[in-house]
Amino acid sequence: MAEAVVRCLRDGRLDGEHAPALAVEGSLQCCPLAAGAMLHIAAAFASLVAAGKAQARGLVVVAFDRSPLVYLEFMRRRGLDTNALDRCVRILDCYSDPLGWKQKIQNQQHQGNSAKQFSTNKENITVYRSVKDVTKLMSSITELGGGFEGEGKKYFSVAVDSISSMLRHASVPSISGLLTNLRSHEQVSSIFWMIHSDLHEPKVPRAFECLSTMVACVEPALVDPVCGESPGNLSVLEQNYSKAKFIVRLKRRNGRVKHLYEDLYIEGNDIKFDSAPSVSIEVNQSLVPKAQFNLELSEKERSDRANVVLPFEHQGNGEPIRIYDGRRSLPEAQHDLSLTAPALVDEIKAPKSGTAKGEIHYFRDSDDEQPDSDEDPDDDLDI
Repeated sequence: MAEAVVRCLRDGRLDGEHAPALAVEGSLQCCPLAAGAMLHIAAAFASLVAAGKAQARGLVVVAFDRSPLVYLEFMRRRGLDTNALDRCVRILDCYSDPLGWKQKIQNQQHQGNSAKQFSTNKENITVYRSVKDVTKLMSSITELGGGFEGEGKKYFSVAVDSISSMLRHASVPSISGLLTNLRSHEQVSSIFWMIHSDLHEPKVPRAFECLSTMVACVEPALVDPVCGESPGNLSVLEQNYSKAKFIVRLKRRNGRVKHLYEDLYIEGNDIKFDSAPSVSIEVNQSLVPKAQFNLELSEKERSDRANVVLPFEHQGNGEPIRIYDGRRSLPEAQHDLSLTAPALVDEIKAPKSGTAKGEIHYFRDSDDEQPDSDEDPDDDLDI
């Protein structure tokens, strides 16, 4: 279902709406797989941009957690050549020198050069040295995004590889304001980011989920054995680093939320996705609220429920169904002497011996009388 996420980012924004946003949430138990999912989405989106199949003309990657060369090498393995990378990808390097300390050491004798906040080493890599200044970071991103070639309105997309690293230098309101400003920017087609949810308080990931239209959670495939295994047995931990669950909550424009699920695993140096056969069962079971009683029926209970005879239900004995409405002209009334008027009158005058019981006897004045309140309103129903 990663392709569905990439398609939403590819389609971009509509006039009068904010840009679609994807939040990728990972944990320490499956950290390499969450980073791999982010690389996969960025490379797949860049391929669509290079082929001219996306609304955006380029992709701006804000790199905090890894070197820009990692992104370029991964995209080359996905089939993007050097010309396509130079034309469609710009990387804002916040990894090499985030606070500008390296530049200050190198330029101790040249104080004038230390005033630059960022510099360009390669054609598509820009080193940014003031990550604490979120306002200048916004200006740098939009400046790089506006440099893509193309005719008409130039849209671009933004990828932030680690919100958790940004939170070490800035506050939650300032970073959420940055993402909101990027979503509302008239040239931003889409935006996606990653956050390690277990490194922060629960309210922090929820705050960034509110800013997104899609949430992709990378969860471990197996439960982390805290007490079940000895410290020397790392088999389950190793499997969690090689395989995980990729669960997506996608919010449509009509307000409905769609849940998707895939298996994510590492194959060599690449990231692979495999559709799960029991996607609906697993997602639905996760949505069922926890209760002390059973909310579902077993096969035996379903069979027993189907065999229950409901009250006043015709059992289909093969005879024509007639509903008695008090007229003595029906065949049942003619053949049954107990329903005739003389028999009922004699029984009233001389009741049978035994325990007395109350009865109500009703006679219609005439068979030609138009039925009114005694007409069965549900005579067309099989009850």
